[in-house]
Amino acid sequence: MSATIAESTKETAAIERRVEALLGQMTLAEKIGQMSQLNASDANAPDYLGDALRAGRVGSVLNVADVEVINELQRIAVEESRLGIPLLVGRDVIHGFKTIMPIPLGQAASFNPDVARDGARIAALEAASAGINWTFAPMIDISRDARWGRIAESLGEDPFLTGVLGAAMVQGFQGDDLAATGTIAACAKHFAGYGASEAGRDYSATNIPENELRNVYLRPFRSAVDAGVTTFMTSFSELDGVPATGNDFLLRQVLRDEWSFDGFVVSDWDSVRQLQVHGLTADDRESAYMAVTAGVDMEMAGDAYISHLEGLVEDGRVSVDTIDTRVANILRIKFELGLFEKPYTDPSRLPPLVSDDALQVARQAALQSVVMLKNDANALPLSKDSISSLAVIGPLADAPYEQLGTWIFDGEPELTITPLASLRDQLSEEVAIRYVRAMETSRSKVSPAFDEAVDAARESDVALLFLGEESILSGEAHSRADINLPGDQAELVRRVKATGKPVIAVVLAGRPLTLSNIVDNVDAILFAWHPGTMGGPAIADLLLGVESPSGKLPATFPRVVGQVPIYYNRKNTGKPPIPETTVLIDDIPVGARQTSVGNTAYHLDAGYTPLYSFGHGLSYAAFRYDNIRVSPAEMSVGDTVTISADLSNDSDVAAEEVVQLYVRDLAASVTRPIRELKGFKRVLVEPGQTVTIDFEIDMDDLSFFGRNMQLTTEPGDFHVWIGGSSDTELRSEFRLVNSE
Repeated sequence: MSATIAESTKETAAIERRVEALLGQMTLAEKIGQMSQLNASDANAPDYLGDALRAGRVGSVLNVADVEVINELQRIAVEESRLGIPLLVGRDVIHGFKTIMPIPLGQAASFNPDVARDGARIAALEAASAGINWTFAPMIDISRDARWGRIAESLGEDPFLTGVLGAAMVQGFQGDDLAATGTIAACAKHFAGYGASEAGRDYSATNIPENELRNVYLRPFRSAVDAGVTTFMTSFSELDGVPATGNDFLLRQVLRDEWSFDGFVVSDWDSVRQLQVHGLTADDRESAYMAVTAGVDMEMAGDAYISHLEGLVEDGRVSVDTIDTRVANILRIKFELGLFEKPYTDPSRLPPLVSDDALQVARQAALQSVVMLKNDANALPLSKDSISSLAVIGPLADAPYEQLGTWIFDGEPELTITPLASLRDQLSEEVAIRYVRAMETSRSKVSPAFDEAVDAARESDVALLFLGEESILSGEAHSRADINLPGDQAELVRRVKATGKPVIAVVLAGRPLTLSNIVDNVDAILFAWHPGTMGGPAIADLLLGVESPSGKLPATFPRVVGQVPIYYNRKNTGKPPIPETTVLIDDIPVGARQTSVGNTAYHLDAGYTPLYSFGHGLSYAAFRYDNIRVSPAEMSVGDTVTISADLSNDSDVAAEEVVQLYVRDLAASVTRPIRELKGFKRVLVEPGQTVTIDFEIDMDDLSFFGRNMQLTTEPGDFHVWIGGSSDTELRSEFRLVNSE
């Protein structure tokens, strides 16, 4: 045993002794108090929570970010209660505290774990300076439906990408030492399947077969456990008829028994009492019973535990051992965080808020998150030498609050640098900028300002349109049935296009949008998500060619909303669509006879391909992939196989490319997706340079849950692809053989 492992084992044993000793001193009421998290959002929280804190009836508070208030709450808990147990202070620090990073979906477009890790690290340092020691992030729900508002908080549709980036966020929040100054506990949410809500409506039911649940939706959560995440949050939604907050299959069988998770589980906001609303229980007492026996250690915001657990124990329905287990899970994390030794916060021990380092991290994150969807005839980048005037049009060119995105409780719009401000700064007096907002909000209708926008475009060399959706149109409880650009933005695009001037669209949004009604009326599209505090400088750098776009789509963009859910790693079906069997609605002869012979899985009015595929993203460089090879071509159980390809930059622009590896298991005991992401690398390639990209695959990378719900790897034939998106055609193959 190494010295490091031995020391860690010793520390773990010491914490367990402290947990056991403290539990032995606690009354039942004090134990239940540790299982209760209360809202402390009002400035006078020490007054209205004071008595409960002194009585040991509160284990955690949330929604407070004032260091003086938090220190006073901690003082009451530590110095005026019988046992002096410090508080966990939770906050939704989702993609930044004061320095706001791109929304998580935007960070996922970077395909860069460093972006996720560094952004979470900045968020932890800034939040810790306010006294916050626990964040409700990362959200690692697999999201295949762009209508769902919370796709903005997610890391997209792919389990592998989400698992890698989610683990990086955990590491950023928690660091190498959970007790170190500036680290905060992370929370993997929402466990599990929330992203599959019916019709993309938030809080709706989810119905996911167990095989799909294990192979897709649970994988990122397992990655979070492996990364050392300290807490889990249950989903609002039900899973196959059992709401997650009362689901012992998820919370006991999978999380505790199969994964050996030793942190604690918190409910989502008041979701214990909502078990009755779902129809699982008859009243709050039964809801408390169902949640605590299923495995929810702490109740967020509700009072079912405080009101009913003591009576349930006295009646013999809930054992003291169950309560002790739940409380031990919570105390363990408090000890690991070092809260007993350091309950108070001294902001002077932490870096200043919105430091130069933080802003640089935010700028780099925004830069790598932007995806260039289209660039006809090299419309981008814009050259100061070739244009003398620029029309900047649209409701999101200069909207400091809107570009921050959802879940930015503590973000300050006045710190935001907008694209308009950045363009003015970078272009100075060299290029005249004609700015017309045109629409008051992204939802506005046609107005006389459209004519002003058209005039500005007609008088300029290039029209630059900043389109999208306001931040309030995505996020929790903000699902949309129509995911076109809101309002009359498409009409604005049409009118500006009619001037005959080049039209560049920059889209700021919290989800994939259906862009079919504008894509043919613009020459180039940069999809910037909601890019955060430093989105403006990053966008300006990309527009002006200071940097090359390098983001890739973490979620598929449908042509029309009727294709939803649409995702790259679908199953093949028995009748897979191919161009030769796809007849679109306008090509069907009048009076054609009904037949199903030769028909395949597609929509008559939309085909089967998305507008833009998962992994898609263009560059100012001209990348070319060649010479894919596999070594060895036959892999024995327990071995690894190396897949390689050559990547060439056939341009005079140095740029980064996200190289992606996909695999398909051709025949298995349960059907497997047509492609699965198994690796990615961000590579800088100089002009004229050719580099060799290598990926290694082992048996674990090929494993899946079979018919018996056990993880397995089966011998057989596999296809592999290396390229710049999920629809790359550069393919090879290998065989996995049983060495026996």
